[in-house]
Amino acid sequence: MGDAMTHLLHRAAWRLLGGILVLLAAASLTFAALHLTPGDPVTAILGGASANPTPEAIAAARHEYGLDRPIAVQYALYIARIARGDLGQSFSQHMPVIAVLRAQAPPTLALMASSLAVAWLLALLSVVPTARRGVAGAIASTLETIGAGLPQFWLGILLLWGLAFEWRLLPPAGNHGLPALVLPTLSLAIPLAGFIAQVMRESFDLALDQPFILTARARGLGDGAVRLRHALRHALLPCVSLSTWAVGALVGNAVAIEIIFSRQGLGRELFLSVATHDMPLVSGIVLFIALTYILAGFAADTLYVLIDPRLKGTRP
Repeated sequence: MGDAMTHLLHRAAWRLLGGILVLLAAASLTFAALHLTPGDPVTAILGGASANPTPEAIAAARHEYGLDRPIAVQYALYIARIARGDLGQSFSQHMPVIAVLRAQAPPTLALMASSLAVAWLLALLSVVPTARRGVAGAIASTLETIGAGLPQFWLGILLLWGLAFEWRLLPPAGNHGLPALVLPTLSLAIPLAGFIAQVMRESFDLALDQPFILTARARGLGDGAVRLRHALRHALLPCVSLSTWAVGALVGNAVAIEIIFSRQGLGRELFLSVATHDMPLVSGIVLFIALTYILAGFAADTLYVLIDPRLKGTRP
């Protein structure tokens, strides 16, 4: 009991340390990228290029926000502020970054969750009934490959034109209600489903060749029961890891999708904040994305053990 508790504490400590390092790296890379990007954050602070601020106002703003200090000092103050949980004030929106995240994160998280769920559903429906099924398997595999190669923004435009403008089946824009979530979800889910299904199909084929499958068939289990009770469990494990990567990919792809469908969210907000050189808001969004990715990794670890209890205590 003592050894098991020690192992759990050791693993939790390493996971925590790894999460802190990821956040530090994300914060540092964001700081460096924003300082290398052309543009002046003071312009956003003083109301944009159209405000035409005076040199005195620009100098005063630089001093107030510490932008006239050496880069090393700015970086140290930036990291110290983040360590205290203070993400600062948005230059462009003139409100706390935490408040912006609180308002913009739920729509993006809802879009990510629905896209991941639909992608998994499509992958399962494609792989489980068709793996090792001759022509049906070949057709499904071809469709998965085509789906995985579709650019999300192109698919979004196509769905917007067909289902919203031509057939008027779904709303073309907005965040109100489930119907407005359908087209953005499909735009992100279909390519992701192709990737997940390709990995799942390969794992499923390998699982069907394992001795425990022959044993299950020898006990009289039908093909459907063998696929669902035995082969599927082993085919899911690589897809769980892929889903952890997908969380980060969904946020990146959400930038274009939220703009195409005029949705509120972190993706659209990230695009606008980069365009206005809003350093605190960009940093806050990037850190939120990194934290989401870390939590997804923790969730994947838990799912690994739930899917296959034999892995308990073996993962770092």
